[in-house]
Amino acid sequence: MPVKVSVIIPVYNPGMYIEDCISSLQRQSLPPDEFEVIFVDDGSTDETPARLNALAAEDPRMKVIHQENSGWSGKPRNVGIEASRGEFVMFVDNDDYLGDEALERMYDYGVANGADVVVGKMAGKGRGVPVELFRRNHPRATVENAPLIDSLTPHKMVRRAFLDRIGLRFPEGRRRLEDHVFVAEAYLRAENVSVLSDYVCYYHLRRDDGSNAGFERFDPVGYFRNLREALDVVEQYTEPGPVRDRLFRRWLRVEMVERLRARRFLNLPDDYRRELFGEIHEVVVERFGPGVAAGLQPTQQVVAALTAADRYDDVVAFAQWEAGVAPTATPGDIEWRDGSLTIGFTAEYLSDGEPMLFPADAEAAPLTDVPKDVPEAVRWVASETAARFGQATADLLLRERSSAAQYFQPVESTRETVPAGDGGEVRLVLRATATVDPADLPRDGAWDALVRVKAGGWTKECRLGPAPREDRPTPGVGVVGDRPVLPYWTEPHGNLSLEVGARGKRLGLGRVELGDVAVSEGRFRLLLPVHVTGETGVRLRFVSSRRILEVPGTLSPDADRPGSVLAAALPAEDLSDDVWRVAVCLNPGADRARFTGLPFALRAGGGSVLVTPAPGPGVALRLARRARRVLGVARRKVNSRIRTGRR
Repeated sequence: MPVKVSVIIPVYNPGMYIEDCISSLQRQSLPPDEFEVIFVDDGSTDETPARLNALAAEDPRMKVIHQENSGWSGKPRNVGIEASRGEFVMFVDNDDYLGDEALERMYDYGVANGADVVVGKMAGKGRGVPVELFRRNHPRATVENAPLIDSLTPHKMVRRAFLDRIGLRFPEGRRRLEDHVFVAEAYLRAENVSVLSDYVCYYHLRRDDGSNAGFERFDPVGYFRNLREALDVVEQYTEPGPVRDRLFRRWLRVEMVERLRARRFLNLPDDYRRELFGEIHEVVVERFGPGVAAGLQPTQQVVAALTAADRYDDVVAFAQWEAGVAPTATPGDIEWRDGSLTIGFTAEYLSDGEPMLFPADAEAAPLTDVPKDVPEAVRWVASETAARFGQATADLLLRERSSAAQYFQPVESTRETVPAGDGGEVRLVLRATATVDPADLPRDGAWDALVRVKAGGWTKECRLGPAPREDRPTPGVGVVGDRPVLPYWTEPHGNLSLEVGARGKRLGLGRVELGDVAVSEGRFRLLLPVHVTGETGVRLRFVSSRRILEVPGTLSPDADRPGSVLAAALPAEDLSDDVWRVAVCLNPGADRARFTGLPFALRAGGGSVLVTPAPGPGVALRLARRARRVLGVARRKVNSRIRTGRR
């Protein structure tokens, strides 16, 4: 079979961090004979060369090239390109890893859309990744119709013939931003770029020891010299005007202005801050016309203007004010509706812990002159934020706790100006309702709710919460498909999270009371605090000191109150005179069905069945042990029959 994808991985002293990368490559869903992995060892001095040699000896997909240290990642990637046989090449860093279906999905998506470049959804664990770019799939993306320029890391799939046709390779040597130069040219010269957003393809990790190459403190002089090379690429392949200004704005915003804001700037030593500011000032004055900064958000415009005017002290003072600005999101009603969870919340910005106040009669006005001092800059930002409030948004994202993958949820929102005192000021409050369909969440596990608030010059995320204990809505578990889904409040912080695939005590079935259980005429009926949208199959388990019985049942919505009705035929003739503990499995169709004990038991005897409180812990433990023995004997009998060929 032809090789579809060549994965190219520059390697330098990754230590144990390469193991997750290797494992993810070995788990790829793309057939083994359709991809290859090329590790280019750039003079590692740890145990990595021997590890890679052993890997290549046992796995024919894995290839290793050893070379003297070149100083950075550009040359190893170029060496990998030259050695590759794939239709596409995929660039991966040695301390990151791929989603199990990443190569197959990205390749198929790229072929289907005739893409020269395929950008797969990223998740950042301790590292920032683009968020807006991955709101939806973009089969035909350009720098004009999608925020492609927000993603300039090299972790993409690129058609090899495209690279050869235009002669594109990475800049080599010990340098920064070689990926910006490469990716920017690829975007601007590709016939098509496709963005795949409905599957997390790439997990971008920050190492626990903080030694990722990109986290080393850089030399500002060399860094911004290399940044100018990326700007040169944009100038070479665009005409002066709005498109070029918008592209340049990415570097002004991300690589310059954001480095001079709030705590990120204040946490640097003063001598390094001054050196960094000086280099940024030179690039801003030298390369950016007025149209570049004019498209920034208000706070960013202020920092850019003060930087261009070489006012270091005012940039520091403005950063000190911004350091006190943070979003807050307060939960409202949370309830199940038709198989989805609706989550109400309000969001606004705080300043030093208090709601920010804005002028009630603000009108938009361009920043034509540099503010004379920081108080004037703050007043202009407040006025612009209020005037632009109609553009403010609040999004709800669910972030998988184990992988940090984030998914936008549908949100409907309104904007409200709330009078504050008698001074002609208002609070700017966003009121929103999000609809979460758990069937769209790809994996079981814990999912944290975050609110992303965009207003004025701030785009920040915060947890949804905290909610005071007495005000917390407590919707019960819902069964969606074959998965129990539990909304809950974290301890001790009181933020909203979901547990998909919840089981055991977390399901809250211990709140069932004896009055919720009815046994009559061979039928078992139970009211459960569980949301279902229609009839759903479950299984009941009855456990005595000698036997275990299982029967099918159904959950149906209760017409009279929140929750559902569990109904099943009671195997009364099989319930010998004994005490029977009761457990329920809400997801019998799952790969691993789990039963949850209920706080009552059935006492059978004399031809009748009575509902009683569950036996105490001692009795329960003995019953559980006896049940395990019964199950063990049954399994051994089945296995014996299989080995001897008996049926």
